[in-house]
Amino acid sequence: MKRSIGAKTMVYPAPVLIVATYDKDGKANAMTAAWGGICCSKPPCVTVSLRKATYSYNCIVQSKAYTLNIPSQKYVKEADYLGMATGKNEDKFKATGLTPVKSDLVNAPYIKEFSLILECKLLHTFEIGLHTQFIGEIIDVKADESVLNADGLPDIEKVKPIIFAPSCSTYHGIGNKLGDAFSIGKDIKPGK
Repeated sequence: MKRSIGAKTMVYPAPVLIVATYDKDGKANAMTAAWGGICCSKPPCVTVSLRKATYSYNCIVQSKAYTLNIPSQKYVKEADYLGMATGKNEDKFKATGLTPVKSDLVNAPYIKEFSLILECKLLHTFEIGLHTQFIGEIIDVKADESVLNADGLPDIEKVKPIIFAPSCSTYHGIGNKLGDAFSIGKDIKPGK
């Protein structure tokens, strides 16, 4: 029997996304966000939701761009710190030793040490409630050669992304492969 636990933010897993922006003075900033993900195929778009109180919120509004950086498990401490500190008072890149790299395509930096980057141009902004949803068109995806598979695409087992469990505020690594999408379910026969 299922038990009601109320309306909560509990989609599993939540991605750990590092949103990188420039402020109005051109200073690189980064913050951790878990409310985000792919939201459209054509044009390729991704969403991230931020509170107005965050420093990154105004950076995105002003620059009309952001990058989503996917940290590997190796950078879990840095990812956690980027979500606790504010760029208003601190240089988070200096504190973590991470390196901002100026994108050639959008007005935002990306993080050199992270192996998978989505460069985004702001397409839409939706005020929802406590959070504002930013929808960015993905202008380019950059990936380190070391995380690519034989087809030249990112391999999740090489990227080793961090996932977040919202109900208990813990970070986790990815699990084992269960099967191939659009294939493993072919054995199910309708009407049985």
